[in-house]
Amino acid sequence: MGHITSWPSPAKLNLFLYVNGRRKDGYHELQTLFQFLDYADRLDIEVTEKGSIVITPDISGVPMQDNLIYKAAKLLQDNYHISLGAHIHLYKILPMGGGLGGGSSNAATVLVALNQLWNIGLSEDKLAQIGKQLGADVPVFVRGFSAFAEGVGEKLQPVMPQEKWYLVVKPKISVSTKDIFTHPDLTRNTPKRSVHALLQAPYENDCEKIVRSLHSEVDKVLSWLVEYAPSRLTGTGACVFSEFDTREEADSVCKLLLSNKGLQNKTKDLTGFVAKGLNQSPLKQALLNNKSPIY
Repeated sequence: MGHITSWPSPAKLNLFLYVNGRRKDGYHELQTLFQFLDYADRLDIEVTEKGSIVITPDISGVPMQDNLIYKAAKLLQDNYHISLGAHIHLYKILPMGGGLGGGSSNAATVLVALNQLWNIGLSEDKLAQIGKQLGADVPVFVRGFSAFAEGVGEKLQPVMPQEKWYLVVKPKISVSTKDIFTHPDLTRNTPKRSVHALLQAPYENDCEKIVRSLHSEVDKVLSWLVEYAPSRLTGTGACVFSEFDTREEADSVCKLLLSNKGLQNKTKDLTGFVAKGLNQSPLKQALLNNKSPIY
């Protein structure tokens, strides 16, 4: 008790995303490819003898009961009758609502960390099963390996795509995932293909056309980026990304984009960062290398 451990909570990209159909329950059948980034939030966790779960700082507009960090901790605490508590402090650098999976990643890191810190001893499979209750993307963060996902995103198959360098750009807008998946013009009949075929084909995102039509800021950024490198939407956005073979190329385009000579003078409040794609997440690396917890 009393010591603080630090845990990474990385971003992900959807390198491709195809919508294959709509189920009777309203959810969509998808095929998507997840890859992690070496760009992460940090969660500092202190185990306490009191049973309370304290999350800091407050997230504006998100009641504590809806905070995925809190919900993940309470799921473990309640289901496994844990008398200990935790103070969890989030150092947030991932943009919210950008399609980078920040909330899901935070929840997964809490599950992995508290499973260890509270000595619960759950298997990765069990943690992933619990994570699914919090969101479709949580299991991939729990498992920590790049994955081809099918169904509603819950059927995961480890894969090893190229680890490229990415420029990730966030226009200052919010995209509603519900609005995209309920849009009448969304492509919902992309034929299912084998993972081998998909990995060999050019990567695309079926949601991109709708997001670009609804949000001119996304359209402007992608139109600019595609002149320099292959560029796509991640998830339902609002973040977009370009892929490069070297960090130097990505940094160069990032500097130009955010300069007054680039797109920044035409589109207000753009933010961006450069990160390396990783087929093993920073959280998984820390666990496998016995470097977690990080004091």
